[in-house]
This record gives sequence, structure tokens and C-alpha cells, in this order.
Amino acid sequence: MSEQTKRTFEHVIRERWCKGCNVCVSFCPKHVLALHDGKVFAERPEQCIGCRLCELRCPDYAIEIKETGLEKHVGNDASMTDYSIPPEAHHA
Repeated sequence: MSEQTKRTFEHVIRERWCKGCNVCVSFCPKHVLALHDGKVFAERPEQCIGCRLCELRCPDYAIEIKETGLEKHVGNDASMTDYSIPPEAHHA
């Protein structure tokens, strides 16, 4: 059984600050974001790679990306969330 790990992210969107300029939507390389009623929302959050281009380019600081953990997929149907630090991040 193979095991795959994927980082997961939360999209914190401050709707009051969003003016619907579409900058964050345009910069997202995975097409995670979309506009609805003139405000941005995460249409496909599971596709987010955490590059934070949307956060860095937003002129109004209306979006923030937070890493929520690691999701481990074992086989095809089981998953669990692991919030531990990955081994490559540890100091020797």
C-alpha cells in the first residue's frame, strides 16, 4: 500500500477588505480562487500548493494563506491529518 503526503492550507479571506479586483485570482497558478458577487473565495481549496502568490499580490491584504497540516493518504480511500513537523525540517 502506498502512502502519499500533501500539505493542506486554509484560505483566510477578509471579505470587508476585498474589492474584487481579481489580482489574486489571476496570480493563482492552480486556479484555486474565484470571484462570486464581487468577492474572492476558495473554489478549489484542495488544489492549493501554498505558494502564497495570492496573499503577496493582494493590494488590500484581504487574503491570507495558513498551513493547516499534512494529510496522509494511504492507499486509495483512507486519510488522516498529521500536524507534526516533517523530518526534513528537523535540525541535525
